[in-house]
Amino acid sequence: MVMLGYPSTISVTMEEMMVYCRGVINGSKNALIIADMPFGSYQFDQSLACLNATKFIKLGCHAVKLEGGVEVVPLIKKLTEYGIPVMGHIGLKPQTSLLWEGYRVQGRTTDSAISLHQQAKELEKAGAFSLVLELVTSQVAEQISKSLTIPTIGIGSGSGCDGQVLVFHDLVGSFNNFKPKFVRRYLESFPLILGAMKNYVSDVKNGKFPDEDHSFFIKEEELLKFNKYLNTKANIRKLNPE
Repeated sequence: MVMLGYPSTISVTMEEMMVYCRGVINGSKNALIIADMPFGSYQFDQSLACLNATKFIKLGCHAVKLEGGVEVVPLIKKLTEYGIPVMGHIGLKPQTSLLWEGYRVQGRTTDSAISLHQQAKELEKAGAFSLVLELVTSQVAEQISKSLTIPTIGIGSGSGCDGQVLVFHDLVGSFNNFKPKFVRRYLESFPLILGAMKNYVSDVKNGKFPDEDHSFFIKEEELLKFNKYLNTKANIRKLNPE
């Protein structure tokens, strides 16, 4: 979504995710690599879902992540039976929330909190090894985390989760006009990058870049031979015009 400029994660394809996962795999030595299965790759056909999950594992990922509550329980059971580790994801579900209620905080009412707790327990029972809690009220996320034996990873869900995650581009401030409430920016990179690009364009236009410090040169005697070659070619063309 972020890298390709999509308005939401719905448009992301299996092929695109495979490319990005391959890049992470090639650049990582010790990290646990979890493939986020894209919309449409697992929701409607369990056999296709198992095939797509297998593609990520064969690529070199260590696990897959699925968004959803009780509706993905059968699939989690099947995948874990096949030996494929699965991370669950409840609360705000980016792949489908935009189609329904939009990007809203979950767990603001008793009914919502109970539903989230029940979903978490069902996903754990189905075999999920971990659970992402996204945009869940802090108190509810903490209580859910305490009630599970598997670790929870929070994003916008308070400090009571077992771990935390943020989108890298949000964390370093890659976007000037987009700042979710739950994000703390540790760097404002947008003005730095924009300023660097403006300076580059200005230096090129004004002939300040590239300069001698950023160029390579041929030895003088070799340059003389090269110029002699060019002059010879030019004279031949004059004598034998086409």
